[in-house]
Amino acid sequence: PRGMASCPGEGRPALRRCLAVLREASSDSEQLAALLLVTKAVRAGEVDAKTRRQIFDAIGFTFPSRLLTSRAPPEGCPEHTFQALGLTLLACFCTDPELAGHSQILNKIPTFNDILLAPGNADTSSMVDDVYQCLAAVLATPRGPKELVSKGTVSALCQAYVSRGPGSERALRLLVGLLAAAEAKCWQRDAPHLLAVLSQLSNDFLNAEDVSKFELCEVLPRFIPLSMPLTQDAQGSECLHRLYKGLANILGSKLGQRQRDPALKLAACLVQACGSDWIPAGRAGSKFLALLVNLACVEVRLILEEPDPTDVEDKKEVITACYVLIEMGIQECLNEEKPLLEEVQKVQLLRIMEEAFGAVIFYLRQVSQEELHNPFIFASVRILGAWMAEETSSLKQEICELLPFLVHYARKLFEEGETAASLPQPDGTLHGLGSSEGARLPQDALRFLLPGFCHLTAEDKPRDILICEGAPALLCEYFLKQWQLLLSELSSPTPLTSTEMSLQTLCGIFLNLVVTAPDLIRRDKCFSSLMDVLLKSLPFLLPQKDHLVLAANIATLGLMMARILASPAVLQGTRPAKEFFGAAIRFLAEAHTARGAAVGRRGTMAVSPAYERAWADVRELWLLGMQALASCVPLVPWLPHAVLEVRWLQGLAEMLAQVTPASVDFELVAAFQGVLAELAAVSKPCKELILSHQGQEWANLYGMAVLEQRLSEQ
Repeated sequence: PRGMASCPGEGRPALRRCLAVLREASSDSEQLAALLLVTKAVRAGEVDAKTRRQIFDAIGFTFPSRLLTSRAPPEGCPEHTFQALGLTLLACFCTDPELAGHSQILNKIPTFNDILLAPGNADTSSMVDDVYQCLAAVLATPRGPKELVSKGTVSALCQAYVSRGPGSERALRLLVGLLAAAEAKCWQRDAPHLLAVLSQLSNDFLNAEDVSKFELCEVLPRFIPLSMPLTQDAQGSECLHRLYKGLANILGSKLGQRQRDPALKLAACLVQACGSDWIPAGRAGSKFLALLVNLACVEVRLILEEPDPTDVEDKKEVITACYVLIEMGIQECLNEEKPLLEEVQKVQLLRIMEEAFGAVIFYLRQVSQEELHNPFIFASVRILGAWMAEETSSLKQEICELLPFLVHYARKLFEEGETAASLPQPDGTLHGLGSSEGARLPQDALRFLLPGFCHLTAEDKPRDILICEGAPALLCEYFLKQWQLLLSELSSPTPLTSTEMSLQTLCGIFLNLVVTAPDLIRRDKCFSSLMDVLLKSLPFLLPQKDHLVLAANIATLGLMMARILASPAVLQGTRPAKEFFGAAIRFLAEAHTARGAAVGRRGTMAVSPAYERAWADVRELWLLGMQALASCVPLVPWLPHAVLEVRWLQGLAEMLAQVTPASVDFELVAAFQGVLAELAAVSKPCKELILSHQGQEWANLYGMAVLEQRLSEQ
């Protein structure tokens, strides 16, 4: 912004006379003479806000616009005199935020870009300065970032920086601001030019031997795109390798905290964008990765083992970066396919990470009610959730003691999220995502705790704590919310989402509770509500493509719960119940097929093609579902008729007759026998149908002794 005071040498009265002349001038020459005096004051930076507005009121946009397009300078003046005068006035106007966002300024963005890209000399340096001032002012307006991106300013700034021309550092600062405001759009439109800047920055970073190396650590994260995989681009991969080498130089040296912190934040940014793919395989890469995680763990312990509120607040950015690095460490310790770490390194890192998570737990136990909305608390709970998801044996006692806090914290954020979701949201953003408002809205902590809760509900002590703290009711509410979210996502073809993963994990938690705490299922009303949703969801989900694993979870959970609840809706055969059991039977019936069978030749039993890709995740659920269906047969009077309706018995009998017994493993034989024996025991039509398809013969052939006995009973 220009400064404030009087017109040098002329005084404020003279400037007022100039403004009067500008208003009353009858010719361009009179107006130009007055304008020269005005621009002299403006260039001196000594015009206050009131006077700037008076200049605009006297001149408007028309005259500066004419100056910008004038090509004939006054005699004896430099070529760009008129353009320079016009730019000076526009730069002056742009110090007023209202004028900076005016359409007359925005439509001159292409002209500003052209001036940045034009060959420079001493006569045009002031023009370039004014252009940068205009662009910075436009960037600060609500419409500015979108207008600058769409009108090609990103490309112009990139070229201005790479050429190292006048004001190139200002070009870099503007690029940082644009990327902060609209990263995805910038990379989508101008990836080659941004890569050229990243290439230069990474080269400078690698070769710098002074304080600029650490200054670049602060700038570089803005040029690491989350929206574009750098590892899939040759130039991007070269940049990443230079950044790796530069960081290895920094972190391998003895440095103070002020130098180390920016390097850790840059490394975390690279991990968020590229995982561990930017770290080369081999001994040097594994040592670097181990060093990164080690330094992150040490930093976490230093700050959180004896938490001082001021220290934590000052260091929360670097600790959050350390959390990102530690999460990468967890994943790499689990990585069996092309691991970067050697087994000895994995053991060492797990021990070091365990100590760091002890510090995280200690810190969370000190958190007061007033601090729950602090984003750093969320980051700490999130990383602890990542540890609980994978490492189930360590810190068990400490985690059990923290469970009441975790359930309370997750419930508070979930309830506030429900309240926020019911309020009108601003157009163009989903819950303020990407805006300053979004930072104040609740976040979903439960999503990150679910995998850990799934492990814990399989064990007596933590399960009892979770039940005591009311976690089952909270998880049922969360399931209903996630199901509604999934329904909205299913309207468009998408890959597996976090919503679907959450629903699968919730089913795992509920299955644990069904098996280990059946009385809770009978007692707690939330499970009756959950059962109602399961009855309606499976018939809708099963026909959907690419959602077989979730359908398997819901089918199995519904069957297991029906066995316990045997609710009136199930017993009376309401429409939702009949549709659910029909869908569950189809899921179980269509999992296997006879492969290679022909007339006179037996084939082999195989997984159906539609199930093959997901079978590793579905197999155990299918077996459990078969057991649950067998248990439901004597409890649900209309179920045998439902089995007959879908012609599963005929299909299963024919398939068993077409395949060799050796191709059917023992678990499959037991699963089929369990259902067939119960159907034969309670339903005469089912028994007669099995017998009519040589049931006695193949029951004997497959060693189904229980089924043989049921078929022989009168």
